[in-house]
Amino acid sequence: MSVPPAEPDKDALIADLRRKLAAAQSEVRVLRRRLGGAASAEPPQAQGGLLSELREAAPRKVEAPASVAVKLGRRFDLWRSPVLVGVVMLLLTGFAIDAGVGLYQARALREARQARLLLENTATRSLYVELKGISYEADGKSYRMTLFLQNTSPKGPLYVMVNAVAVYVQAGMVWQQVPSRPAEGVSWGVVKVVDGYTFDVIFTPDVENWAELIPGYMHVRIQSDLLVSEKAQPGNDVVERRTPYYVYLKPHGANDEDIKARSKSTRTPPIFIPMPPH
Repeated sequence: MSVPPAEPDKDALIADLRRKLAAAQSEVRVLRRRLGGAASAEPPQAQGGLLSELREAAPRKVEAPASVAVKLGRRFDLWRSPVLVGVVMLLLTGFAIDAGVGLYQARALREARQARLLLENTATRSLYVELKGISYEADGKSYRMTLFLQNTSPKGPLYVMVNAVAVYVQAGMVWQQVPSRPAEGVSWGVVKVVDGYTFDVIFTPDVENWAELIPGYMHVRIQSDLLVSEKAQPGNDVVERRTPYYVYLKPHGANDEDIKARSKSTRTPPIFIPMPPH
């Protein structure tokens, strides 16, 4: 077992180590001076040749660290994941289905719109509605008007829903509706119009202070609303046909001579005078 040195021996040991360290540092400085002198003594030609060789030397290829390659590889491997591929395929399939449904709906709407336009054209141009005439009823206050429907469509029969015919009499600046009903033997409903169909309507224009636009005549508006289809059991292929008529109507018991004098006419005043829509 070693005994630690006494205090004076320790100081001596530290002083000896310091002398050795100073001697070693001195030797290092001498060696550096010698090496510097040898380098400065080298001929300039040798130094220039060394510099030329360093300039002409090919650059050394630096390879990327392996860790970078591993990270990049991991990013590309993500696209090979079955879960990600499945999600992408589901999204693409959803977009494709949505686009297909949109195209189908657009085509269906376009075809339905075209079919409706054709039906509206048929109801307007192929169904002729005419007010044939108006006559007095025996009760001394009512009138009978005759309406005629004619089918000119080359496609076949038309199915027409005949609704109640509305009748209005102008009183002052407003139109006042008066009672109207189908004549005996006539009922509102669907009729098959192959060539022509005629029906009568009874109405009673019991209105006071009716407007007299021409001497001795009431101003009357008649409105016929029909639903038209090319099928006996229609679905959405039904269009409305609204036809207004305007007439001047002579009241029951009117004085024909007074009317002729006021209108300055020699003709017998008719029961009604048809007017164009206005």
